[in-house]
Amino acid sequence: MTLIGTMSSIVEQFPPELRAALHGEIPRYAFDVGVTVAHTPKGGRVCDIGGGWGAFALGSAAAGLRAILVDDFGDRGFYDEATMSVMQKLYAKYGVEVISRDVVANQLDFGRHTLDTITAFDTLEHWHHSPKRLLQSVTQTLKPGGTFILATPNCVNLRKRITVPLGRGKWSAMADWYEQEVFRGHVREPDVDDLRYIARDMKLQDVRVIGRNWAGYAQRGPIRKLMPVIDRVLRFRPSLCSDLYMIGKTAS
Repeated sequence: MTLIGTMSSIVEQFPPELRAALHGEIPRYAFDVGVTVAHTPKGGRVCDIGGGWGAFALGSAAAGLRAILVDDFGDRGFYDEATMSVMQKLYAKYGVEVISRDVVANQLDFGRHTLDTITAFDTLEHWHHSPKRLLQSVTQTLKPGGTFILATPNCVNLRKRITVPLGRGKWSAMADWYEQEVFRGHVREPDVDDLRYIARDMKLQDVRVIGRNWAGYAQRGPIRKLMPVIDRVLRFRPSLCSDLYMIGKTAS
């Protein structure tokens, strides 16, 4: 079965309220799992930071990796008791270890050189405190030659460069910030230079930054139909893409 097929079958097992939101994310999950498998030894241990009740850790387990999910599960509306119960059973079915932990405040706790790969997909931009200590613990936790994969939205992608001068580039909805007791939206989105700054601070080697354009596929109208072509062209300039991936390794 292809990764798209695997991810589709996994998403179909989600509670209805989560399933509907994840259908459009299946190609993205398949890509994320594929990248992770390509950079992880067969049967290796991979820890996903901040994945929530997404499908990535499940897909990694289905692909033969030993998957761990770490999240604080603090997003209201998604993690009610009934949903938590269903998802815990689903993760147990695939053998994914689930840990509830605020890693920004408390860092990782797996011991030195114990994980093959650590991933953080679209979570760094939500953190309200500096991730420096957490990312230092990432390098300490990875085995020599281990891989860190960090994916974030790009604060200066092509769409934003066009829409911001037109006054249409607000970072988030006013109500999401003003009406909520705790804001869980995007705090700071990095760009390519920021990701390379992080890689240097972590002393990662063989660093690559690649771009994809998942956000564009969520658009409606002509842009959505043109996205397969636009996506392929923009990949040659990651700095213009909507989604960035930084992939680096610790010293062997």
